[in-house]
Amino acid sequence: MKIKTKIKGLLDKVICRFTDHFTDEHFIQFVFQLIKYRIGGVSAEQALKLLFTLDALLYEVQGYMAVKYGGGVHTKHRHMKYHDFFTSRVGSGDPVLDIGCGIGAVAHDVAQVALRVVGVDFNAASINTARARYRRPNLEFRVGDALIALPDEKYNVVILSNVLEHLPGRPAFLRRVSETLRPERILIRVPVFERDWRVPLKKELGVEWRLDPTHETEYTLESFAEEMEQAGLVIRHLEVRWGEIWAEVHPKGAG
Repeated sequence: MKIKTKIKGLLDKVICRFTDHFTDEHFIQFVFQLIKYRIGGVSAEQALKLLFTLDALLYEVQGYMAVKYGGGVHTKHRHMKYHDFFTSRVGSGDPVLDIGCGIGAVAHDVAQVALRVVGVDFNAASINTARARYRRPNLEFRVGDALIALPDEKYNVVILSNVLEHLPGRPAFLRRVSETLRPERILIRVPVFERDWRVPLKKELGVEWRLDPTHETEYTLESFAEEMEQAGLVIRHLEVRWGEIWAEVHPKGAG
């Protein structure tokens, strides 16, 4: 392990000294030619596997830099404007629970229109960030794992923004949310499998096809409808934007 660490450190220094002499344009051309050379002598399958693996690595780095560029908040929040989907479906008299709230950006905006918002996340560091960044008298952040225990309170609205895809046993979880929290509506945002032709090809080739390796699933319209039915939920509104499903669902029998 020590030898590997030393070798990596040495390679990092060599790469830095070598690439420091390149302009961005020359560096891009160098890397592009290097990739073309690498895939030139292999099969199309091997070439695609290499290219798609690089694509996944670059996507991860792009996300990290987008957060840094956005001052700690991923720029997708302002580009996609998905906060508007949630705020437009919450009323001034609604208590709201945001499950898997992360650093609290959505919860904060929803608190501007809701009666009260509680954001819960199992990641204590995310909750600490949320508490430091967002403060309103009707906004509260709690550390908690919704898979283990849900608050013993009633909420008119439950938000699950990019949460469901991370969970096993999703229909059973949604049933428990409905029974425990007794919401009038649940607002859901999840990634779509059919967002790009490359996704099924990546899966076919056996390389990472998910937007996040912690995803248990990424949805088709059919699989989303099937899970909502299994969970005892009725889809009242659904739209597909930015390669995602944004949906409002109601427990069967709810108004």
